[in-house]
Amino acid sequence: MLTPLSSRPDRRYPVIYLHDGQNLFDDATSFAGEWGVDETLNALAHSAGFEAIVVGIDHGDALRIPEMLPWPHAQFTAAEGATYIDFIALTVKPCIDARYRTRRDDSNTAIGGASIGGSISHYALLRHPTVFGRAAIFSPSYWSMPEFFEQVQREPAPATARLFIHIGEAEVEQMREPTQRMYALLQRQPAAALLRVAPGARHHEAAWRAAFEPTLRWLFEVG
Repeated sequence: MLTPLSSRPDRRYPVIYLHDGQNLFDDATSFAGEWGVDETLNALAHSAGFEAIVVGIDHGDALRIPEMLPWPHAQFTAAEGATYIDFIALTVKPCIDARYRTRRDDSNTAIGGASIGGSISHYALLRHPTVFGRAAIFSPSYWSMPEFFEQVQREPAPATARLFIHIGEAEVEQMREPTQRMYALLQRQPAAALLRVAPGARHHEAAWRAAFEPTLRWLFEVG
């Protein structure tokens, strides 16, 4: 049996920052079912000895899309994605590092989310490459931000970074095609990137819940 974290004062832990905190732990607060993050981490701790701290960041309800949009879109003229990521990197992370036993380097700091939360997680690696070194990118909304492809070409993620991209086989072409195109671009760059096309999976919380464990195993090289 693993010793509880609270009784191991000498150990430090990687940190995973996840968007849409309402959807992570509890069906009662989720949009369409929780991700089961706590259950997944408990299982990984017992099966593989992998333990981590998860920081869930609630979205702003009606403000969710402009909050996570790095560039203005025809439907959403406000784009606060840069400010939002700066807040996580420069305010939230230092607070977490000061209060908890964290591993603070980029290789032990992941950020992740789904849909626009997936694409803003990729953006975080480009905006703060020395802070975030791992990204869990589920069903990303690359279709809504053509500027992203230009930025990735200009400013590749560092060779030490790892990006796990999930897309559902049953998602609409508007989601799948830009994701495939982004992955093709990433394959020509130094960072490690993996695309997982999940058979039969839709753009849904259940698909992201199923993808969470394999994503963590790959991002943190857990056997």
